[in-house]
Amino acid sequence: MPDGTPYSPRFADRYHSEFGGLDQARQVFLGGCGLPAVWAGAQQWRVLETGFGFGLNFLVTWAAWKADPQRPRMLHFVSVEAYPVSREDLLKALPADAQLQALGEQLADQWWGLLPGVHRLSFENGQVLLTLYIGDAQTLLRKQQLTADSVYLDGFTPQLNPEMWDADAMKNIARHCRRGTQLSTWCAAGTVREALKSQGFEVKKIAGVPPKRHNLHALYNPAWEPRHRSDGLPAPVDQPGTCLVLGAGLAGAAAAASLARRGWQVAVLDAGDAPAAGASGLPAGLFCPHISPDDSVLSRLSRNGVRTTLQNLQQLTDAQALRLEQDWAHCGVLEHDLNEPSHLPPQWLDKASEQSHWGLQWSQPASASHLQAAQLPADSHALWHAQAGWVRPALLVKALLSQPGIRWQGQTKAARLQQIDGQWQVLDAQGTVLAQAAMLVLALGPDTTALLAASGLDAAQWELQPIRGQVSVANHDAQSLAAMPPFPVNGHGNLVPDFPSASGARQWVMGSTFERDVTELPPSAADQQAAHASNGEKLAALLPEGRKALDGFFNAASQPATWSRLRCAAYDRIPVAGPVDAAVPGLWLLTGLGSRGLTLSMLCAELLAAQLHGEPLPLDAKLAQSLGSRRLQARASKQKSSK
Repeated sequence: MPDGTPYSPRFADRYHSEFGGLDQARQVFLGGCGLPAVWAGAQQWRVLETGFGFGLNFLVTWAAWKADPQRPRMLHFVSVEAYPVSREDLLKALPADAQLQALGEQLADQWWGLLPGVHRLSFENGQVLLTLYIGDAQTLLRKQQLTADSVYLDGFTPQLNPEMWDADAMKNIARHCRRGTQLSTWCAAGTVREALKSQGFEVKKIAGVPPKRHNLHALYNPAWEPRHRSDGLPAPVDQPGTCLVLGAGLAGAAAAASLARRGWQVAVLDAGDAPAAGASGLPAGLFCPHISPDDSVLSRLSRNGVRTTLQNLQQLTDAQALRLEQDWAHCGVLEHDLNEPSHLPPQWLDKASEQSHWGLQWSQPASASHLQAAQLPADSHALWHAQAGWVRPALLVKALLSQPGIRWQGQTKAARLQQIDGQWQVLDAQGTVLAQAAMLVLALGPDTTALLAASGLDAAQWELQPIRGQVSVANHDAQSLAAMPPFPVNGHGNLVPDFPSASGARQWVMGSTFERDVTELPPSAADQQAAHASNGEKLAALLPEGRKALDGFFNAASQPATWSRLRCAAYDRIPVAGPVDAAVPGLWLLTGLGSRGLTLSMLCAELLAAQLHGEPLPLDAKLAQSLGSRRLQARASKQKSSK
């Protein structure tokens, strides 16, 4: 607008009044819902907003949280937005307030890749979580699972965007409220008042913020008993307590970090002499999105996972627990498809589609310069994943376990579990109780089902497959280092071409083999030789010039041992995160990460913590359901009945 007020041509309306949006954000929404006073002393607070716009209501709420010594430990802000603005417009619309500008710049740093669906943005070391529902508000609010403590009813005027304000919209809002949820809005239209009343809100008009004569305040207090959650999960915990985590790999460390962030005192028990003694001790590995033309479950899940991994890596780097370019790098990854073009979802390549702008920020056809840097032919089938990189997993595990509230205990082999008087006890082979707590998370990878069987739990019949993996790894010489591409290459196998070892030498790692149901460690000499040959063949196809540069390693008469460990995968190659069984209180599971631990472990840990606390989920509710243990139970029952 000529006066500088942000304007939407799509809806022919201003984003806020010509008097400015700050007064509206602070008085109509924050103050209208009684904030910050009403959240004092709470463990968490959950705000639901309709219409994110330029994020001013979020920034004002975040600033109020930062300034309040009585603030809740966790602030959740969930907002629905059908048409997210560009990062550039977001920055242009920031208010003159210096504090809000600083917060807005942090928001803009994570404002990318906002495809339709659910996106979790993380601030304040994971204690301020912004969950964006991108798409149609009615559809998303019907499908997602959350309970709100405060509701900001915002959006363009009912005359121009009636679907956001009608009776169905208010029904969708009400299903996410608890008794006592406060709602506030600038819109005092009679139709909105009546729609709210019909859904159990006590509604009153209050003095408005100019130019409005009146605003609305509403309290959810229906005459009927509100419907309780029906997601099959145990009742949420009110307060954090003590928790045991079995397993000190990526899964266990991520679970411990997510719980400690919420105030839990976590003891991590592991049989190894040091954390990451299993598959998470890989010298270096990749985090990378999966691509499919139909945007499959794994593709959507991997994008959520990559975003969460990047957030954790950056937060740990800011806390000086990790070093950028030494322990990890957000460098991008080239995916070389050997068989056919790697098909992106067609909407991403349609310049007229709303999805194109955001989708290509994730992955796009590889450029000529990327192919040239990898010394691949110009007609190669390849994609460039901008939101991807490499990590040294053992250092990430160590950094996660270094968070306040976490205690690691090694050389502790769990042989059996038992629950007595509401406490889960971990016993060794002699029956000695090693530790106990009301909550226990199993993150033991291939050892999970054996422990469940020894403990007499039905989950012992779950189909979790051990997979031995062997990688080839060695130091560079000057010639091989010079021949490496400046980024990792993924496809049938993957190469991390250059990373520092513990001694400071430059190394490369190529792999991995997938030896299903093979558990022998260490592998025999013949198996190691076969693994080197397999990794060499994969590299020759994936990156021919890189393979030539490493001839001296793969063709040497005496090759060093492979690095080998066991991974674990479910039958459908989707991780398992959540309660072992809703009927078995306090026992939770995070396993089945397969070869995608760096991409999915921290997302799965956040999902577990959210389900435990009744928080908004960090991903689409249907995706979250696909990670639950019910599918394993159903498969085990089906196989048992067919025998």
